[in-house]
Amino acid sequence: MRRRDFISLLGTTAAAWPFAARAQQPDRVRRIAVLLGAIADDPDSKARFAAFEQALGQLGWTQGRNVRLDYRFSGGDAATSHKQAEELVALAPDVIVSTGSSSTGILLQATRTVPVVFTIVPDPVGSGFVDSLSQPGGNATGFMQFEYGFSGKWLELLKEITPSLTRVITLWDPAITAGIGQFTIIQSVATSAGIDVKPVKLRDAGEVERAITDFARTPNGGLIVTASALSAARRDLIIALAARHKLPAVYFERFFVSAGGLMSYGASFIDQLRQTAGYVDRILKGEKPADLPVQAPAKYELVINLRTAKAIGLAMPPSVLARADEVIE
Repeated sequence: MRRRDFISLLGTTAAAWPFAARAQQPDRVRRIAVLLGAIADDPDSKARFAAFEQALGQLGWTQGRNVRLDYRFSGGDAATSHKQAEELVALAPDVIVSTGSSSTGILLQATRTVPVVFTIVPDPVGSGFVDSLSQPGGNATGFMQFEYGFSGKWLELLKEITPSLTRVITLWDPAITAGIGQFTIIQSVATSAGIDVKPVKLRDAGEVERAITDFARTPNGGLIVTASALSAARRDLIIALAARHKLPAVYFERFFVSAGGLMSYGASFIDQLRQTAGYVDRILKGEKPADLPVQAPAKYELVINLRTAKAIGLAMPPSVLARADEVIE
């Protein structure tokens, strides 16, 4: 090779080096932290976050390539949630995803700077998470579970499937704003319908078992389980007690029904987690939570377990079955 040709080739190759180096550099890895009130091996939580990760992938974010996800599961325990929230904030993530009022409230005590996208939260304004639904104003935004007025529909459904209903035991978590809001609506609707309501705190599993056992000794009763991390954590116990005492029960989400509960009516959590991926994507691309409005659920679903209805001797009205989005037989 002639010296002139060699120099020319060397110059061409050198000019290409910066472009080749850039092409070979891996994408910047962004960090997404996730704080959950569920237990680590909960299959329904796994299904929701599989949908979340799938939606992220469709938006170009792949675990292990350009994004890393760090999960923490508190099982509904407040002390554990506080510790995990601090751990996640210390990781300096680009955005944190939280589920439920309890986890979100604890997380926002730990940081008012890291962007937070919450989901499955009944009252983000009343809970102090955002200034308003249209203009969140701080470092958090996300997806509502429902408005409190929705809670009255659980009692209406319970009365529709058991016309003889005169008494209702309601499981709730009074330690969270959402728990108070849900119970207030249920109590108001029950008073108007002439139905007696017995509130039972979810904090102590033994208290829950004693209260339901005592309540079931008198006929014409039903059970409402309000939305909270503790409800999810006590799911197996609650479903078993309802079955043992043949209590018609209404839950806030389908995972109770897939596990043997009678009936649920509420927002689709899987759909909310898919939408959450969209907000995470927008934040990773530079948008601020303060500018992203809190959104109401796009999809509600009524789910009925006919096997459970048969086991407790309940004939499900055709009018209710006709409205069901899913019937488990």
